[in-house]
Amino acid sequence: MTEGMLVLAATPIGDPADAAPRLARELAGADVVAAEDTRRLRRLLDELGVATRGSVVSYHEHNERSRTPELLDRLRDGARVVLVTDAGMPSVSDPGYRLTNVAVEAGVRVTCVPGPSAVLMALAVSGLPTDRFCFEGFLPRKPGERARRLAGLAHEQRTMVFFEAPHRLAEMLVAVAEAFGGDRVATVCRELTKTYEEVRRDRVAALAEWAAEGARGEITIVVAGAPAVQASVEEVLPGIRARVAAGERLKAVCAQVAEATGLSKKALYDAAVRDR
Repeated sequence: MTEGMLVLAATPIGDPADAAPRLARELAGADVVAAEDTRRLRRLLDELGVATRGSVVSYHEHNERSRTPELLDRLRDGARVVLVTDAGMPSVSDPGYRLTNVAVEAGVRVTCVPGPSAVLMALAVSGLPTDRFCFEGFLPRKPGERARRLAGLAHEQRTMVFFEAPHRLAEMLVAVAEAFGGDRVATVCRELTKTYEEVRRDRVAALAEWAAEGARGEITIVVAGAPAVQASVEEVLPGIRARVAAGERLKAVCAQVAEATGLSKKALYDAAVRDR
């Protein structure tokens, strides 16, 4: 029996000319193409001048759980399954992790077609340090949850990359300014590789004012990490109190703050208990 293979294939984030030559070959030769949006896939196939010989099925956040066993069965039967999302690499803030996980556990070979990435492109053009970075994806939509997530990142020294919907961009940048300080430097990348590509670098507070006028398109935000300054226990206690008051467990908060600041977890916990 032919060995099955799962191919995670990166698709262009804007300009179809960015598609890797291997992407066309994989799409043409696949037994199954699982696409986040089959209509977008059809447009991409037309742009690439490719016809698929295999079946095309939808694979998105609403049917990922139910369709994964079906695709795994095809992989076990020896099929070559190519997974594509609307843009970029599957599994990165897009469907793909669940199928990849079960395929690996089942001993199915997994490979990928490298290609465009909004995360890496935004990081590269941001002008911010690239030696160490972390990808945070979309922040929670609810203000309280978003504030707690950002509070946990306030001392993160690596450059941070976020995604955000255009209609929530201004609100998100205001929240970042409140959590990190309005002087923290950031870069907003809009419509990368597309006709109206725009890259804005400024302080977070200034970017929030600009975004309040309205923004359109696909948005990626790159935020500078916190300066490498040794904080004192007294300086971080207010943040710990705020997070605990919002419902987080004291021990968990102290552990995260200790990791971010280099302070002793025990010293933080003892000080927080005394401060109650």
